[in-house]
Amino acid sequence: MVRFSIAIALIAALASCGGDKAQAPAAKANISTQNAGDTRVAKNVFGHISTASAQRSEPIGGYARGCQAGAVQLPETGPTWQAMRLSRNRNWAQPITVDFVQDLSRFAATQPGWDGLYVGDMSQPRGGPMLTGHASHQSGLDIDVWMLPPNRLNLDASERENLSSISMRRASGAFTNDSWTPQHEAILKRAASDPRVARIFVFPGAKVAMCKNAKGDRSWLNKIRPWWGHHYHFHVRLKCAPGAANCENQAPPPAGDGCADAQVWVNNILKPPPPNPNATPSKPRGPLTLAQLPSQCMSVINN
Repeated sequence: MVRFSIAIALIAALASCGGDKAQAPAAKANISTQNAGDTRVAKNVFGHISTASAQRSEPIGGYARGCQAGAVQLPETGPTWQAMRLSRNRNWAQPITVDFVQDLSRFAATQPGWDGLYVGDMSQPRGGPMLTGHASHQSGLDIDVWMLPPNRLNLDASERENLSSISMRRASGAFTNDSWTPQHEAILKRAASDPRVARIFVFPGAKVAMCKNAKGDRSWLNKIRPWWGHHYHFHVRLKCAPGAANCENQAPPPAGDGCADAQVWVNNILKPPPPNPNATPSKPRGPLTLAQLPSQCMSVINN
């Protein structure tokens, strides 16, 4: 009930932060018309395809209502990274995303105590809705990066299934705990400073901590957005690649460093406001059907 109350009270704050993780339906990519009656649940189709489509690489639609053509697979192990939870088969993405992960992992490997990165979920081989978990990660432009500093990069498949990341939060996410380090902040700053990145989701206390510690140029803080969870990993969302005509970007975050908005999140965690008795309950939404995805996704399924 407390969590629900906080969520209701933060609706206005969410709107100002631009932190909506999901995203409205894509506008640029055409929603299907020829298969308007196709009521098959999209996750039951995309969630069982084990390989990428034989097409030119392209993100299609939005982060939470889309798919990806011609995905490439992040190698399970590299010089400065390891893909985790291989049984999920979610280490697929657009080429720009794989390049970003490799670039960020090389920087992470320069940080004391870090051999690189443990990389969590990216996307399914053809993107689209997942059988479990994320509402986003559909167009090959989202990456979850574990907060756990890797001290070895020779984990076998069993270890990757059973090793867990570690939480960085204290007081339900209002503050960071003793596991949070300057290296975490340096890696997040590096990621947020990359022009390919649209936004990064972390728990509110981490954003406030970075706001307090940032020196000099603070422009990169704009891309660090508070969101529920995200204390075992941080979520990087890339912009649509240049020339990706069927890809829909999320609206950019509001101007400024966003630190005041993050503090509102923290204040409401520490002292939850009373629930709004006039709030209209959200209507439950069913799973996406194929007819609700961009029309190009049918070609992705069939090629």
